[in-house]
Amino acid sequence: MRFIKRFFPTAAFLSVLALLAECAPAETPTTPAETPAETPASTVIPHATATPTLVPSATPLLVPAGWKLAWHDEFDGPAGARPDPQNWGYNIGNNRGWGNAEDEYYTDSPDNAAMDGKGSLVITAKTENLTSGLDCWNGPCAYTSARLLTKGKFEVTYGRVEARLRLPYGQGVWPAFWMLGANIDTTAWPTCGEIDIMENIGKEPAVVHGSVNGPGYSGGMAIGGQYVLSAGQFSDDFHVFAVEWDPRRSAGTWTAKSISPPAPTR
Repeated sequence: MRFIKRFFPTAAFLSVLALLAECAPAETPTTPAETPAETPASTVIPHATATPTLVPSATPLLVPAGWKLAWHDEFDGPAGARPDPQNWGYNIGNNRGWGNAEDEYYTDSPDNAAMDGKGSLVITAKTENLTSGLDCWNGPCAYTSARLLTKGKFEVTYGRVEARLRLPYGQGVWPAFWMLGANIDTTAWPTCGEIDIMENIGKEPAVVHGSVNGPGYSGGMAIGGQYVLSAGQFSDDFHVFAVEWDPRRSAGTWTAKSISPPAPTR
């Protein structure tokens, strides 16, 4: 996961939620350059290509010309270890379904989120015994999973944020990679803002969604688009999902791209 800076400081934090998913490996602004023509918000469309890398090795830090790498985590730790606590924290519990009627209980256990020793973080949703004592909005929790975030550890305003992910599939799973306003503790959602870099609904294994949420355009009214693979599904291989957030464009305009990288080498 990388945050890349492009000549352009800080106001959103990253969150990763992936049920039964794997993820492998995100600019502090200065003065923006000349203002380009504005892009309509309707052009918020994820893009993708499909050159699969089924088991990635350590991700090469290839930074595009004109960009500066500001933060990254390649998850290169030993198998079974938690991700770096200097980079990642956790949401814990069910929190009345997190606004989505979710049935899982989020934990910080390595049973639900741990590195695999091969350059990936594996996030696993598990079936639990209904007598485990974990409470969900609709009764005893039947599942556990993990929801990781950089809140209080890393924030960003403007730049390119990307993660290489291999998604799960199946009814009921909802992997996502997104940013929330860093002021969410004092400014309620959706006024704090949200940028969904990638969301996938398990029953749609070949479709990803990208969107922005704010006051007057949230939930079902969010501004966004989707990308549909021409063949296969996102669980078949790893893709890079990214958003480029640029102050030189009108508020609420952005691009999100999903690109499978060439096979990396160590």
